[in-house]
Amino acid sequence: MSDSPNIIIRAIWFVFVGWWLTGIVLGIAWFLNLTIIGLPAGIKLINKSPYILSLKRFTSGDKFSISKKQSSSPNLLVRFIYFIFIGWWASGILMLFAYILSLTIIGLPFAVKLFNYLPYIVSLKKY
Repeated sequence: MSDSPNIIIRAIWFVFVGWWLTGIVLGIAWFLNLTIIGLPAGIKLINKSPYILSLKRFTSGDKFSISKKQSSSPNLLVRFIYFIFIGWWASGILMLFAYILSLTIIGLPFAVKLFNYLPYIVSLKKY
């Protein structure tokens, strides 16, 4: 059983707050990811995006989560090089696409799943 609020509360949150607040938070997160000092805060905000959008908590039991026992992230140097050449722009594209999907009823479940992939797309960090 998830500790997320029930679906009615989540729907009300999405309609009145989640859709616009997520856009603002993702914009700030992406900007922070472009700075060395702001990168950790940007990643934290990205990790919180499904919750900000729809009050959906990301748990280790989710279908698309990756536990540390299954596989480990590449070393820090590889992740840094990936971020410099691919991660920053790929995450921006994915964030924009996921946010656009989140504005539709049909696309909302797909958007939440895409938001769950963002930490990996930004820096190859596996959860």
